Amino acid sequence: MAIPTSPPRRGLLRLLSVLLLARTAGAGAGAASEFDDGTSPKFPGCDNTLQKVKVMYWVNGNEQSSLTGISARFGAVLPDTAGSGGQKRPAVQPDPKGSCAKSANPLSDSVAVAVRGECTFIDKAKTAEAGGAAALVIINDEDALQKMVCTDKDPPPNINIPVVMVSKSAGDKIQSALFDGNKVDILMYAPQKPSFDGAIPFLWMMAVGTVACASVWTVAVVGEEPNKNNAASLGGEENPEAEVVELQTQTALVFIVTSSLVLLFLFFFKSNWSAWLLVFLFCVGAIQGMEYVASSLAIRACSRCGEPKVKFPGIGNVKVLTLVTLSLAFIFAATWVAHQNSPSGWVGQNIMGICMMILVLQVVHMPNIKVASALLIAAFLYDIFWVFISPLIFNKSVMITVARGSDDGPSLPMVLKMPKEFDSWNGYDMIGFGDILFPGLLVAFSFRFDRSNGKDLTDGYFLCLMLGYAFGLSCTYVGLYLMNSGQPALLYLVPSTLGVIALLGAKRGELSQLWNAKV
Repeated sequence: MAIPTSPPRRGLLRLLSVLLLARTAGAGAGAASEFDDGTSPKFPGCDNTLQKVKVMYWVNGNEQSSLTGISARFGAVLPDTAGSGGQKRPAVQPDPKGSCAKSANPLSDSVAVAVRGECTFIDKAKTAEAGGAAALVIINDEDALQKMVCTDKDPPPNINIPVVMVSKSAGDKIQSALFDGNKVDILMYAPQKPSFDGAIPFLWMMAVGTVACASVWTVAVVGEEPNKNNAASLGGEENPEAEVVELQTQTALVFIVTSSLVLLFLFFFKSNWSAWLLVFLFCVGAIQGMEYVASSLAIRACSRCGEPKVKFPGIGNVKVLTLVTLSLAFIFAATWVAHQNSPSGWVGQNIMGICMMILVLQVVHMPNIKVASALLIAAFLYDIFWVFISPLIFNKSVMITVARGSDDGPSLPMVLKMPKEFDSWNGYDMIGFGDILFPGLLVAFSFRFDRSNGKDLTDGYFLCLMLGYAFGLSCTYVGLYLMNSGQPALLYLVPSTLGVIALLGAKRGELSQLWNAKV
């Protein structure tokens, strides 16, 4: 039973743009939760572990969203919970506001909120402590967190108050409240990272399930053999021009250049409008994906549901089912945009993302492993460079910085994410769409190849690649846990998928057939 629910050609360009942007959305499977690098000098009085700090603050007694900071190598150590020695204290901005000279504003038993510049971090801390401050918060001059360490020439600081840095955008929120004459209170502590992250198994299942589901969708749900000419127009009429997009080896070069330029743009020009542009692109692809998935499932359950049509001037016949599902998808996406930062916003984002990726893997095909090798190796090198090598050029990992986003504006949506239930930060584990789509293209190819050559699960490639993808993703999370830093997932996924099909094909004497296939 054929179900004509494939997307129209006019939507393919938008889908491909989302596919290319997918590699800018996440640095693999997570981001670092610790800042300590073990390279800066340590000696008595300056040997603290650099810790991620939770900065809670209240404006006129009303609790605000907590901010993130980093503790200094020197100074008092913060408690690990809000109730174990932590105390809410009034925030005061010194005068001068850099805390490089004695403050005209009383600092006794307060949290001094100073700006960066004019003198060293140690001098700021000594001045604030001499003025009676109980803690010091330093506002950075950029949206990043600077490690506050000592040099080999510094004498022991002997500072007995906690010193914490926050980003410029975070500090601006506190400064704005103080400037308006509000009473601001601050409480700081450094939560410990939980030994077990219960979100990772669920994220692993979502990623593996999405690849498996998208690969077999045409056969299992649409009910037809996968081929290049089963697409249909929006109204369901046959359209010979609406074909699947077949990737070529040149796609690898286009991918490297386009994704790198977009990544650098987001790195240097982080702004609300660029983040909202990505949200818009995500919603366009997700609406198409939700319409496709919902229509496919509806027609699979009731084949006659796709028969009623309405004729529109200039468009032609349009399925009533398409109008209904497209409208519902638009409402769903609009609701998510309005509530994307709510505690349950991740659910809507995952639903939209999974539907979009299912559609992309129906529309975009790798015809053989020659194209797969070019694209996946390019993506492999791209990940390695922008995660591990870029800090040598830009002083920080470009991809991880972009993936983390900023404190203002929407977060980048091209990720699947799960909340860390056991984490005091209430953060998320994430995996970028590219870490699902790029290996997924190869896994989907293996399924089509098996079907076209009469292979089953025992003598085909699909099951082996699914197991390889699941194993590679598991290795990604093991690496994340052991190295305690963001991992480029394709570092593990490319060898476990492309490597598996190449070795298995060579062993079976079918490597040439896989290399030159047209499926």
